Amino acid sequence: MNRIDELFKRKKHNVLNVYCTAGYPALDSILPVMQSLQDNGADLVEIGMPYSDPLADGPVIQQSNMVALENGMSIQVLFEQLEALRPTIQLPVILMGYMNPILQFGLEEFCEAAAKVGVDGLILPDLPIYEFETEYQPLFEKYDLRFIFLVTPETSEARIRKIDALSSGFLYAVSSSSTTGNNKVISDQAGYFKKLQGLELQNPVLVGFGIKDKETFSAACEFSNGAIIGSAYIRALEGTNDLNRSTKEFLNSVLN
Repeated sequence: MNRIDELFKRKKHNVLNVYCTAGYPALDSILPVMQSLQDNGADLVEIGMPYSDPLADGPVIQQSNMVALENGMSIQVLFEQLEALRPTIQLPVILMGYMNPILQFGLEEFCEAAAKVGVDGLILPDLPIYEFETEYQPLFEKYDLRFIFLVTPETSEARIRKIDALSSGFLYAVSSSSTTGNNKVISDQAGYFKKLQGLELQNPVLVGFGIKDKETFSAACEFSNGAIIGSAYIRALEGTNDLNRSTKEFLNSVLN
């Protein structure tokens, strides 16, 4: 069974997915960061593949992308680093990125390499549903890679149901139609999250964008299976001399 499926079979509530940027804060940070996330309570790790034009990301993650690219991170380098991923890291791992560099790498080559190192799923915000359904879905299924789509407060019920039918792993419920790291209060979107609950979707739902502390994590979990933290964790790593200590302090502040 795919590790994402195993996670949601075992844990129905308060699932914590933490985003980290590959190559940040240093080129070789990704495995120590993931180990620390695993050791300190994360349930799922989302690795951002740095890109020069990350449209869905706010300034904090954009800046981490720029640092990572300057450090020399690339898809090829990331896969080389992730060769040591399993079995040290047992958590499910998702790669998040954009189509342009993946197509340059070669989509099937990318999927094959991801599966080989133990990646469990993908988030590609700029892959249109039509292209996914008509062209790419069989390829992701061939390599047992779950594909996670995003929904927003503006997504119609019909489209949400369509996305739910196509998605595997979970649905990424964006808390507002903005970029990551926004300060939208989760409780302001209670109606939207209750609507998602009422649809009785086949996939678990994780809430993202604006989750940054215990208060926002707990609020998001009231309406969903869990939440995704990105910008706040990247901020916690900025300038750190001790990845494990910074990660432990951050996750303790969210979970305890």
